[in-house]
Amino acid sequence: MTATETPGTLLRILDYSSRADPYPLYAELRETPVALQEDGSYVISTYRELMDILHNPHLSSDVRHLSRPMEAAEGRGTPAFINLDPPEHDRLRRMAMRHFGPPHTPGLVAGLEPDLTATVGSLIDDFAGKEQIDIVDDFAYPFPVTVICHLLGVPREDEPRFHLWVNAVIESIDYNPKTDPKEKLENGRQATNELRAYLRGLVEERHSRPSDDLLSRLANDDGPDGRMTDEEIVATANLLLIAGHETTVNLITNGMLTLLRHPQMLQRLRDEPDLIVPLVEELLRYEPPVHIIPWRAAYSDVAVADTVIPKGSRIILMLASGSRDPNRFHDPDRFDPDRPDNQHLGFGSGIHLCFGGPLARRETQIALTELVRRLDRPGLVTDPPPYRRSPVLRGPIHLPVEQGAG
Repeated sequence: MTATETPGTLLRILDYSSRADPYPLYAELRETPVALQEDGSYVISTYRELMDILHNPHLSSDVRHLSRPMEAAEGRGTPAFINLDPPEHDRLRRMAMRHFGPPHTPGLVAGLEPDLTATVGSLIDDFAGKEQIDIVDDFAYPFPVTVICHLLGVPREDEPRFHLWVNAVIESIDYNPKTDPKEKLENGRQATNELRAYLRGLVEERHSRPSDDLLSRLANDDGPDGRMTDEEIVATANLLLIAGHETTVNLITNGMLTLLRHPQMLQRLRDEPDLIVPLVEELLRYEPPVHIIPWRAAYSDVAVADTVIPKGSRIILMLASGSRDPNRFHDPDRFDPDRPDNQHLGFGSGIHLCFGGPLARRETQIALTELVRRLDRPGLVTDPPPYRRSPVLRGPIHLPVEQGAG
């Protein structure tokens, strides 16, 4: 059985005019859980089908298995483990995890908490005397950038350079040759190459002058799986630098926007600080930082629901749609931190479950708790705020907030 073609809905979701509220379109998309597009790709949008495919060994993260090469994935160097399949994915992820989390470094996130709290406090201190602040520029961006730079060993003073590169890379992720100018793709490739060249220089430096940072440990560690090549380290560092702050920026910003739209919940968090743990989980379901995984491939013919997706087909995973599926979540368009059994898709699922999820969770928990506690009667200046161009990593590009608003 083949899926129904529904090209119009996806195109409207990708169009910038839908960025502020794509959720009604997701509901429309879910009417056809596995939808064949005009270009031969398949869009999966419902929770059960997404979970099935995310745990299916026939789903490939390596776009080299696509029958039609993707321009957006070409010319970007050695792939990071997020774009590889087992056994290479498993080997590289294990090697990175030795220095990033349990079981080898189980106390990493907990050990960072004093620095996380201090950084958040310092940023909020700078709000003093300001009637209006931008949650993105003044807080949600500098906080995780400071953290990931510290972890990797990337000089914080170089941030303006890689900020431009990262923006260009993010902009090119959803490149569509039919609708986007070629410059968008070329800018992304050039930015990728320049960022990797910059990281390559840092890796080479760590070989001769190691320090106590993740780049040094990756460059000089001989674990059970051996040592990463320099290009594998560069690909891993590139992934961690981008994913380590871009997604957290969106999660914090989407979180503050959601709380300001739900003032009773904001007050409840102020009164009940322990609410922050389930609240962040609900944010990951309700307003996640990553909406779409645009590049997956069918390693062989794969059955999803009543559809057989042919080998080599491109598969697009609509994670944010799945987390609003009414067949899985009761009243899914309601923000409810008390929601039971909240197994959202905010960090994906399966072997590619978000590598940095524990750190992003704790950063967001600390950030939102302190913002709610210390901001003086915050209120939105504009609603909806302006959004980033990308439908993949979706979030406001600015979130102006006034203090003493009500």
